[in-house]
Amino acid sequence: MEGLIGVAAIIFFFWIVACLNVLREYERAVTFRLGRVLEVDKGPGLIWVFWPIDKIVRVSLRELAWEIPPQDVITRDNISVKVNAVVFFRVLSAQKAIVQVENYRYQVEQLAQTSLRSVLGEVELDDLLSQREKLNSRLQTILDVHTEPWGIKVTKVEVKQVDLPQEMQRAIAKQAEAERERRAKIINADGEYQAAEKLSEAATILAREPVTITLRYLQTLAEIGTEQSTTIVFPIPVELLSFLMTKPPGAAKPVEGGK
Repeated sequence: MEGLIGVAAIIFFFWIVACLNVLREYERAVTFRLGRVLEVDKGPGLIWVFWPIDKIVRVSLRELAWEIPPQDVITRDNISVKVNAVVFFRVLSAQKAIVQVENYRYQVEQLAQTSLRSVLGEVELDDLLSQREKLNSRLQTILDVHTEPWGIKVTKVEVKQVDLPQEMQRAIAKQAEAERERRAKIINADGEYQAAEKLSEAATILAREPVTITLRYLQTLAEIGTEQSTTIVFPIPVELLSFLMTKPPGAAKPVEGGK
């Protein structure tokens, strides 16, 4: 009799051990009782499971990062590129993630690949290279709408790398070089235009105040005098030159024909 009690105690001990489960803080247990799922998920901590009537499936609620393999994408302007991205997602409802889909991670991965090819195929190459934030947001919205019934939340999608053919890289380099030259010419022309405007304003001021020419002339002489130079400058008033070049009113006309 005591032997039977001892065997029963050992069996009961192992049954208790099988019924007790410890879940980590980031884990939840979806419980199936005779094949039917219980409404409330269990965990974290120490949980009780009526083994073998109840079966549990552990689900991690931590955020996962999955890198989409390089995909061959043909853009809207018929350029073939290879694009890869990274998808960040997490499980919000462990029960939906187990009951609604067979393998939620595989489902998200396949949906991310097809969505990446579909969305990037609708844009041109320039938009793909310059508007990544907009495309990332659009991809996240599409994935989030499709994964919400599965209890999955897509937190972020990032286009990681875009591989261009060698011919397209050379064409883009030429385009960038031409753009830089265009900007340099525009900046140079704008500088000359501004300089011409300032010179025109200066000429207007000098014409309105003639004494400013003399002041400018004296300032130039002072600048020359500060340097060690053997050049000697004699200032001559412009009025004197104009007087010498002008004939006196009473000057005699030359005699024609020796008369």
